[in-house]
Amino acid sequence: MKLGIIGGWDEPGFSYVKNKGLDCVEFCVNHNHDAAQFLAGAGEVRHLSEKYGIPVASMGRWGMERIDENGQVIGDALNADLALIEAASIIGCPVYNVGVNYTEKLSFYENCQTAISYLKKLIAFGREKGVKIATYNCDWSNFIYDDRAWSFIHTALSDLGIKYDASHCINRGGNYLKELSQWANRVYHVHIKGNLRIGNDTYDDAPAGLDNVCWGGIFDILYSVDYNGALSIEPHSSYWKGAKGQWGVDFTIGFIRKFIMPEDYAEKNEIYMP
Repeated sequence: MKLGIIGGWDEPGFSYVKNKGLDCVEFCVNHNHDAAQFLAGAGEVRHLSEKYGIPVASMGRWGMERIDENGQVIGDALNADLALIEAASIIGCPVYNVGVNYTEKLSFYENCQTAISYLKKLIAFGREKGVKIATYNCDWSNFIYDDRAWSFIHTALSDLGIKYDASHCINRGGNYLKELSQWANRVYHVHIKGNLRIGNDTYDDAPAGLDNVCWGGIFDILYSVDYNGALSIEPHSSYWKGAKGQWGVDFTIGFIRKFIMPEDYAEKNEIYMP
């Protein structure tokens, strides 16, 4: 597994990731960013990635409405996704994360069919470009975030993955270890975002290790399916900011590193199991 962080795609962004001693970076090219402009600069992003030795492990576009109120594909949204998949291919990024919004005029089944049709287009284009497609499991302009939708949509699309973030399941009152154990073999990317819950309420999206998420359980499940993708730190707290926020990132890096088995571990250690 590789440990990275969500960051910027300019030179200071790559420099920051390098100085933190991280392995990779993730980009969130959200609805407020021009996808065509990002594509136009993809060659320079690849140059920076190579210059700093920091690969781009994942890209995604959150918060974009892809289906209109009548259940029709929004052309500009589809073009934005295709442009960013093209950009990911140029940059050398293997995973692109998306969501599909729910349309109230349609039934749940019809929404699933609409999403399947939309995602098929992205998967086919991504296959040509060497980029895998995953749905993110938060509800920001997205209804494909749990077992109910995955059972329809991911069962129909064998190449569709999941970008998993336990905090979203926790905030919905779900059982994240059960959910992850059932779908771990479809996980293409993982967010590392802490969550401190007190009683029935979320107190803070704290730095991982300063929260009450069972990170050991999460990693055990990931290892059980031989997950070897990226782990991306997502600083998300409302009060871990400034110097305290940077210490929180450093704490998370040290904490999560303990769960990652070195790639050359077997070469350095005699393998003995009683």
